[in-house]
Amino acid sequence: MSGHETLTAPELVAQILAQPETACITCSFQVEDMVVLDLARKARPDIPVLFLETGYHFPETYAYRDKYASKWQLNLVNLMPKTTLAEHEAAFGKLYESKPTECCNIRKVEPLFRGLAGYQLWLTGLRRDQSPTRANLKKVETHVLPDGKSLLKISPLADWTNRDVWQYIKANGIEPLELYDRGFTSIGCQPCTRLPDDPNNPRSGRWGGNKLECGIHTFSEKQ
Repeated sequence: MSGHETLTAPELVAQILAQPETACITCSFQVEDMVVLDLARKARPDIPVLFLETGYHFPETYAYRDKYASKWQLNLVNLMPKTTLAEHEAAFGKLYESKPTECCNIRKVEPLFRGLAGYQLWLTGLRRDQSPTRANLKKVETHVLPDGKSLLKISPLADWTNRDVWQYIKANGIEPLELYDRGFTSIGCQPCTRLPDDPNNPRSGRWGGNKLECGIHTFSEKQ
């Protein structure tokens, strides 16, 4: 893995996807993910694009996902929880209010880790300056999932700033999700997303400010 930190995002994506290993990208259709997706689809047009279908996303997110899935001819894979939203709420009520971490585990973490089982390379749009929890992020890390499976997690934008992301979006004619125009800086499930509390922490509007991560980037074990 030595040398990856010195590569630019396009160089790293091209190098990683030139390998024969099975690869996927997780995509919430936020601007960072759109940058990595744009780079990845140019190297592997059929790369699986994993979207966590929690049932709680903003209507605008679903519309935007479908728009770009069609426009870019994406190989979209909607990862579903084991229970429907109706079954989930019948069993737990509004779990996102009482136990948000457990809700994330059921509707995001478990479906993702199940969905990653068939891949060796996992591309993400994570950046170090998104949150204090991501400050030590490396561009290439080995992650071990709860079932013991290991895979390489690739974060090509680890050293990018928010300005870098938006410059790429504008330069490449990518129309961002309209929720950004309303002041949102980190967009997840609708009940757990609000405008940021801290202008220096883009993720401070998530989960009522009570936590910064849903768990998909913290429940697996780094090596």
